[in-house]
Amino acid sequence: MTDSPLPTSTPAVQASGLERVFGAKDSPVHALSEINMTVGAGEFVSLIGPSGCGKSTLMRLIADLDAPTAGTLEVFGQTASAARIDQDYGIAFQQAGLLPWRTVLQNIALPLELHGVAAAERLARAKELAEMVSLSDFGGRYPDELSGGMQQRVAIARALATKPRLLLMDEPFGALDEMTRERMQTELIRIAAETGAAVVFVTHSIPEAVYLSDRVVVMSPRPGRITDVIDIPFGLDRGEGLRESPAYFERVTAVREALHGAPTARANER
Repeated sequence: MTDSPLPTSTPAVQASGLERVFGAKDSPVHALSEINMTVGAGEFVSLIGPSGCGKSTLMRLIADLDAPTAGTLEVFGQTASAARIDQDYGIAFQQAGLLPWRTVLQNIALPLELHGVAAAERLARAKELAEMVSLSDFGGRYPDELSGGMQQRVAIARALATKPRLLLMDEPFGALDEMTRERMQTELIRIAAETGAAVVFVTHSIPEAVYLSDRVVVMSPRPGRITDVIDIPFGLDRGEGLRESPAYFERVTAVREALHGAPTARANER
């Protein structure tokens, strides 16, 4: 586990000229083209775009679950592979992916167990994270005894087990009902603030991206390119009242227009 953070000037993610092409040379599929993107340490960045634009592919490249065809990619100043080995990031997907035969605490502690952390330390960390996601009373329960939102909180806690400096999230709330989804969004903001982790968040929801993010990266249909970057100026002041404010609706409109409009001058600059 990494406990000593790098200077804040070191980006969490730095992508330059990133491309990913699938298939044979005679029939290539260009999933990503000329991706230039920086995610600062502690920054929350959402990726949004139409289905098939390469959002999840970009996430997989950052996570070292796939390799780029061209370009460079660094995570905290090192290769994605080195960052994976150093446990610099945690991952949460749309499905919680909990092991049904393990309790909440055992699921949270799984990454620590796989890395040989002593039992007492694993348990202490799992209890700490269960409290962080408001599941202290459910540590001994099994996944089938939990609601969908509670399972996602366990998955987020598990992703944070190794104290990563970067959290990668691929539509983690997509399968939840609207009320639960909004509660989980507020919970995620709190957790990100408490841990100081940078977050790269894939979503199809414009309101979700605006509510959560410091910046929203807008991507084009395949081949996926960054067509705009929308700054979200709300800082840590993101109570439930934000969703009803004129400033919030202005940013939702800006992202919607960017999704349907032409690229702007800021595209691909960040």
